[in-house]
Amino acid sequence: MDAIDHLLTRGVDRIYPSREALEKVLRSGKKLRLYQGFDPTGTQLHIGHAVAMRKLREWQDLGHHVIFLIGDGTGQAGDPSGKTKSREKFMTREELRANARDYVKQASKIVRFDGDNPVEILYNSDWLNTLTLVDILEILQHFSWQQLSERDLFDVRRKRGEEINMREFIYPVLQGYDSVAMNVDLEMGGTDQTFNMLAGRHLVKAMQGREKFVMTVPLLADAKGVKIGKTEGNVIGLTDPPNDFYGEIMALGDDAIIPCFTLLTDILESEIETMKHNMANGENPMIFKKKLAFELTKQFNSEKEASAAQKEFEVVHQQNKIGKARAGVVKAAGETIIDVLVKVDLSRSEAKRLIDQKAIERNGKVLTHADTVKKGDIIRIGKKRFISIT
Repeated sequence: MDAIDHLLTRGVDRIYPSREALEKVLRSGKKLRLYQGFDPTGTQLHIGHAVAMRKLREWQDLGHHVIFLIGDGTGQAGDPSGKTKSREKFMTREELRANARDYVKQASKIVRFDGDNPVEILYNSDWLNTLTLVDILEILQHFSWQQLSERDLFDVRRKRGEEINMREFIYPVLQGYDSVAMNVDLEMGGTDQTFNMLAGRHLVKAMQGREKFVMTVPLLADAKGVKIGKTEGNVIGLTDPPNDFYGEIMALGDDAIIPCFTLLTDILESEIETMKHNMANGENPMIFKKKLAFELTKQFNSEKEASAAQKEFEVVHQQNKIGKARAGVVKAAGETIIDVLVKVDLSRSEAKRLIDQKAIERNGKVLTHADTVKKGDIIRIGKKRFISIT
């Protein structure tokens, strides 16, 4: 397939109004203005974000104008996407901007912010925080209560008797206005953002009388549909140290191998299908997971660092030595060893029993009580299992 076919198919879920309509525009040679928004409710960009950012890089390489939008304005409202309960706390613009301080450094692992056709960085508080009451009323008049209340997650909340905060309720309207303010031709995001992005499509048509395309990409998840990201507590950061990063990929379930290869690498789909076939016929998934961990560590760091991370992982898991390895990474600095063991799927009673049996070591020394752990600790469980604390 050519570059446009690849752009419109690999790692793409849906295109609105249609792939054919967007392809026609691209084949005409027109360069589009497009964006993806990132609400900085956390400080870390992770491999879940990388799915869409890799697609942004494709647009950039084809000469289109890409905007990296930091949602320090929409973030004040609080995106309800994926939330079955209303937030207990809403963040301020200052908190959101502080969180986003290192976003560009992290995103530069994938997209270019300098050189030819650099990605533009914008903050949506620059226009959202200056809207007057009249401005807001004029924007809201283009939506009905029925339109906004149709969102499936709001229906789930109603059935559970959970409240729907009005800040969250108007979030799609605020995100929709971003498309008007930036005068974009296309918006990209995960499938969980479809409702918000279509609100922008509706608003562009209502306020500017023109077309806006929407491209959705799949959420990075395992075969059970469990998302890999902040909400599920299994974040793998783009700038995590190479040894940690490699170990975190190896800690994913086997059913995440094929989705990760498909959405996060450039390996041919025919090769991915062969892997899928071989695993279904009994070949050890560890072979393919190590290949995945190496490919991703190389992509976000370097081949040299990926090789070193793989060797250190093998020291722990295949030679049963600690060395300098970072394997089976657990983010638990400051927590008790009991809490750490529970995080790796032991019950509290099993954890206490293993400590009593002197079967738990920290940095080579037997633990005899429920002490707290710190960053850099290597915990050995039994004879062969090692985890690193970050």
